[in-house]
Amino acid sequence: MALLGTSALAVVCLSESAALPQTAAPAPTAPQVAPAAEPSAPAPPAAGQPSAESAPPQTPPAPATAAGPPTTSNAPAEIDMPQVTVEGRQPKPARRTTRSEPGRASRTVAAPPPGPPPATTPTSPFNPPFAPLSTLGSNQVQTGSSNGGFGSLFTNMPGATSAGLATESSRPVLRGLTDAKVRIQENGVGAVDVSDIAQDHAVPIDPLAIQKVDVVRGPGALRFGSQAVGGVVDVNNNRIPTAAPLGGVAAELRSGVTSVNRGWESGLLLDAGGRNAAVHADIYGRSSGDYSIPSYPYLVPPNPAPAFNGKQPNSGSKSAGAAIGGSYLFDGGYAGIAVSRFTSDYYVPGIATADARQHNDLEQTKLSSKGEYRPDASALAAVRYWTGYSEYRHDETVLATTGFQEITATFKNKQTEGKLEFELAPFATPLGALTSIVGAQGAYQQLDTAGQAILLPAQTRTAAAYFLNEVRHTDALRTQLAGRIEGVDVAGTAFTFPPNFLPPPNEPGRAAAKLDFMPKSISFGIIKDLPSSLVASLTLQRIERAPRALELFAQGPDGSEKTFKIGNPNLGIETAQTAEIGLKRTDGDFRFAANAYYTSYNKFIFSRATGIFCQETFATCGTGTDYIQVNYDQRDATFRGGELAWQWDAAQLANGTFGIDGQYDLVRATFTDGSNVPRIPPMRLGGGVYWRNDNWFVRAGWLHAFAQNDIPQFDTTTPGYDLVKLQIEHRKFWKDSPWGAVEVVTGLVGDNLLNANIRNSVQFHKDEILQPGRGFKLFLNVKYGVDRPSGPPGTWIGTANRPAGIGFYKSPALDAGWNWAGIYAGGNVGYLRGEGVTNTAFNDAGTGLSLAGDRLSATQDTASFGLQSGYNWTSGRILAGIEGDFEYRNQHGSSAAACPGNVCNAALAPLDATVRADLDYRLGWVASVRGRVGTLVTPDLLAYATAGVPFGRITTSTSVAGFDNAGVATTASLDRHLYRVGWTVGAGVERRLTGNWTAKLEYLHMDFGSVRSTPPVAANTTVAFDANTRVTSDAVRVGVNYKFSGAIVTD
Repeated sequence: MALLGTSALAVVCLSESAALPQTAAPAPTAPQVAPAAEPSAPAPPAAGQPSAESAPPQTPPAPATAAGPPTTSNAPAEIDMPQVTVEGRQPKPARRTTRSEPGRASRTVAAPPPGPPPATTPTSPFNPPFAPLSTLGSNQVQTGSSNGGFGSLFTNMPGATSAGLATESSRPVLRGLTDAKVRIQENGVGAVDVSDIAQDHAVPIDPLAIQKVDVVRGPGALRFGSQAVGGVVDVNNNRIPTAAPLGGVAAELRSGVTSVNRGWESGLLLDAGGRNAAVHADIYGRSSGDYSIPSYPYLVPPNPAPAFNGKQPNSGSKSAGAAIGGSYLFDGGYAGIAVSRFTSDYYVPGIATADARQHNDLEQTKLSSKGEYRPDASALAAVRYWTGYSEYRHDETVLATTGFQEITATFKNKQTEGKLEFELAPFATPLGALTSIVGAQGAYQQLDTAGQAILLPAQTRTAAAYFLNEVRHTDALRTQLAGRIEGVDVAGTAFTFPPNFLPPPNEPGRAAAKLDFMPKSISFGIIKDLPSSLVASLTLQRIERAPRALELFAQGPDGSEKTFKIGNPNLGIETAQTAEIGLKRTDGDFRFAANAYYTSYNKFIFSRATGIFCQETFATCGTGTDYIQVNYDQRDATFRGGELAWQWDAAQLANGTFGIDGQYDLVRATFTDGSNVPRIPPMRLGGGVYWRNDNWFVRAGWLHAFAQNDIPQFDTTTPGYDLVKLQIEHRKFWKDSPWGAVEVVTGLVGDNLLNANIRNSVQFHKDEILQPGRGFKLFLNVKYGVDRPSGPPGTWIGTANRPAGIGFYKSPALDAGWNWAGIYAGGNVGYLRGEGVTNTAFNDAGTGLSLAGDRLSATQDTASFGLQSGYNWTSGRILAGIEGDFEYRNQHGSSAAACPGNVCNAALAPLDATVRADLDYRLGWVASVRGRVGTLVTPDLLAYATAGVPFGRITTSTSVAGFDNAGVATTASLDRHLYRVGWTVGAGVERRLTGNWTAKLEYLHMDFGSVRSTPPVAANTTVAFDANTRVTSDAVRVGVNYKFSGAIVTD
């Protein structure tokens, strides 16, 4: 039974084929994707129009000149970032074609005369055909996220929700499955975090940087991993460009403010390019305080009960990030690379965590690359690759009794991943036209931990091979078969606990372990077009998954989640056998998508509460009160459920369309003995009314969640709730504004208007955490460089008739004798203030308990000098560019911390055995790559903002002077030399002096994240020292540039 995606709006996609002679197989086009989100405005279908799946293959439209007249349409369309790219080999003159939207033929834009119009080449699908998908577009990101983390996008989707103790640490839950059963990836490479380890761990992807999110299941998901039964959440942005914007420059500003948490968010996305190059840069940030709630959050408060101020205690957050990337576009494909940086500091709600003021300080640096080549060959249609390397780290920090910040746990994840696949050219078989994809994938993960970090360091190696075959039997019948085999090696430390999970012994046994698994998976799907624009589907699959390091080797407390986790090194491969049917209609006044599924698990892996409570050590289990003991186990289980979403354009009203929509979803999960699988979402039923026209969209919706009473032993029931939401959105497009083509979207979203008490049944400590109360979000999106309007606002079920586009006209040159576009180089000198902020901790070397600590700041003013070079693109008054520089600076600082002898060495009294730590840091040089976007105030004066990624070498020196147990002075030291990637943001002005010479004045803030120093403990001493230094700088620079000739104004 073909899975129609997490949402009932999901569609089973099977690529259409270009018309070929019977002796040859059709070539696939891009897969069709149906937008899926909270139901709202539909697309107005043409009367009697057949579905996209049932329509016969179409040849691409004839080339249209860039200056052609606009084609108007009342149909909604969602064009996030118009792009152009080269498709296949072709004779000169060179051309650009826009990569086809899913389900659309390629649109060709002819090169300027002279020269004959080029032939149109079919686009090879980057996502595979017949991949069941749900899609969130960029407009749904703004209306669906209330200043929250990545998982908040899925909260109200049919068949989906989110789990997480904090709004910033939410993670998608698909049909009751999450963590290791759902893969999250960005641009084809894993997200690389530890969000699948605990619910207080965040996904390092910010909604502000997202252009589209696809939920993939069925045969197509086996290209990415063995989590196909839960789904693959594929996040796409343009950090590695696959094309260049039509006018040379495209930019988008996203911003919003929220009332429920006094929050703000803002992000800027920039794309530029021409000829054979394209670049992208983005920068974003958000901040919020504790969010408001309707009533007291703790169902069982401690004694004495904390005071209530109308807010969820300890729920604020802030995050920021930046990325820059570029691609080389060539005849037949592209290859690109990107580097990104993400930081977040968010607080974790709950009784114990709020009392300790716990917050998680997260940072990630990621380097990724991907490319595609479509050779002029008879047997090979395309070669694609994805690769990435990421370093992730977060510290869990609490306010210690002595009043300073103490790091209680640290998680580090270093991961390398790569994939290579070949798409074979289609060929005829007795069953029909066959298209095949074969590929190989590998990954290595190094997970390091310290403190109360649940498990000891572990390593995982994965090697996999897969195939994906599609056969088009007729125009109305298609099938697909996919398979995957993996070799998984997990190495770590296994622990042996008593069968009753109670001491004695007080310490579990431990031994090094290396476990090998070989999961094998297969998936088969059918899609059949029926009369009246109906499409039926069927998916049958058997998916195997190897256990993860956490499930095998967990052995201790999680201070944020307040669980004491016990792994099981005897776990075997988990097997899921699924059957699903689906039926959908995407055209006409009434549209719907419905699907039902049944999954039988052999050896389902889950974490279960044992009914025992612990403190920080296993010796306290049975007598403790703070930590819920959970054990990873395997049992046979059954999941069954379904989703439905529908929309009906009921009538034309006031120059617009009035409609009604609805949704329903259910998942029921039990073990073979009839007991309930823990933490399953409730049944939900909802609907709404909407009105829309070309510029306005208004919707009022209601969603009822039933009480979740199907709970396992030691859990509590979750009451139902009613969620009422209002959405007002206005979209306006100006083709000939003074700044070029601009689209502005404004909107207001009211959430939880009834101010209902909402608890999340899939959340640990749901009895301590209420979801946000009544709140409003006001947002503004501005897009520059769009070649046509995105269509009416709102979302819909089904495919939309999209406008063919309007002509894009080059802006007139401001001065025939001078143009900012082109290559430039120069030098700079500056003044900067560098700062190193260090959190220090003196700990008991035996128990790890904190004794004393401090927060120190070392600042220094210094000079800098360097060189820079870059390239600018211009379109009208807008300039975009990329710049690289190298700067020498002598940024350094020193600080010292001390722990009095009566605290750190009380046993040595009356000796004044003070322990002293001296810390130094130095940052000698910095290289950076930054994007620039600006406006020409006058033809000779440029004002710009800049953001990007700096890279430098940081040296830290730490020396600890203390005393051993006999009162003899000791010294321990540690020197570290680290290369760090950070983020930078700034602004400036640049003015033409004479000829091709310009001068600039700019401000830059740089943040290189944190560097940790833990010197070894001297022999026979009882005090250990730990320091964490965050290195930043603020600089003002003046510079001179020389611009060379050979500019590209627009392509």
